[in-house]
Amino acid sequence: MEEHTNLLGLPKIAAIIFLFFAPVSFLAQDQSLKFLEKKIASESFESVGVFDVNNDKILDLISGSYWYEGPGFLVRKLIGQSDRFGEYYDDFATIPMDINGDGKVDYVTGAWFKENLRWYENLADGNEWPEHIISETGNIETLRAWDINKDGVKEIVPNTPNDSLTIYQLVLDENNKGTSVFKAYKIFGKHGHGLGYGDLNGDGRGDFIVAEGWLEAPENPFRDKWVFHQEFKLGKASVPIIVADINKDGLKDFIVGQGHDYGLHWYEQKRKTIKKASDWVKHGIDSENSQFHTMEWADLDGDGINELITGKRYRAHNGKDPGNNDAYGIYYYKWNGKNFTKHIIAYGVFGETKGTGIYFEVIDLNGNGSMDIVVAGKDGLYVFYNQGY
Repeated sequence: MEEHTNLLGLPKIAAIIFLFFAPVSFLAQDQSLKFLEKKIASESFESVGVFDVNNDKILDLISGSYWYEGPGFLVRKLIGQSDRFGEYYDDFATIPMDINGDGKVDYVTGAWFKENLRWYENLADGNEWPEHIISETGNIETLRAWDINKDGVKEIVPNTPNDSLTIYQLVLDENNKGTSVFKAYKIFGKHGHGLGYGDLNGDGRGDFIVAEGWLEAPENPFRDKWVFHQEFKLGKASVPIIVADINKDGLKDFIVGQGHDYGLHWYEQKRKTIKKASDWVKHGIDSENSQFHTMEWADLDGDGINELITGKRYRAHNGKDPGNNDAYGIYYYKWNGKNFTKHIIAYGVFGETKGTGIYFEVIDLNGNGSMDIVVAGKDGLYVFYNQGY
């Protein structure tokens, strides 16, 4: 008797078994974007930034000890030797800023082991870039930059799990150029693993999310007191935690991954009293994968709606995290009005796929109007060129 097959090309019983055990990624009904994968280097730095190093109006890649000249990224030039501690390079972000006001883009990074925040001065002359210490901070998990006071210049905010949450503001001169000097504003004490920023309560000011609650911004963020609301416990949360109105109900929600365990979730905000306190309803996005340490929120398909781009940080704790030996990859999740559907960008085992590091970029790298993904990690430096549908 002839056995009928289906769209999966499987016998009926096999298809039922497949769908029952299939990970979330196979259940997405909408069409997936295609990406062209290009390996840039086999280095194991975990952060990559994208900016124009040599002022030729072409984007370059900056990762660890090197920068790679665009548009082909075949020419590699030395920035300086990065400190290594076991499997880690002590370089946990790549945030571009013209810090000394000389018209060349420098970058800020931070160190877990040497416990400092520092910047590297772009000489753009072929010599190694001088290192400048901004502050002795305690262990830095990673850092991000947000425009806290809305003056058009981003502030630097490290996630220092064992120490105080501090904002670092670049001091500008009368021409609005950087002076190489930073002012530090301590706004909270020990705040745990994880950090996000966005206007949670709709007052027009950006608030911080930390591991066990959120900090409500005052009118003057560098002078007045930030109010802590202990409304949830997020574990060893991702950096960043994404703040967005996911379900378009007028209230800001947030997305958080587990940086050193299984789980990716979004928390729906619901007002519960006339005093505008909030309830948070936890919704699953992906429970099948671990080490969602970093993520980005960007419009990959050009429809005006952002997608969540994330993946597994490869060997986040050097083999000691739950799920470390699972298959892994990079994914994007698209909101369909009710929940998130998962789409695979890369997936497999080591040597055949790519995961994330601790800091990556989603940017139009080649100027064709589509957002590409530039990602580093202990498994190499790659570009994923967005090819559309």
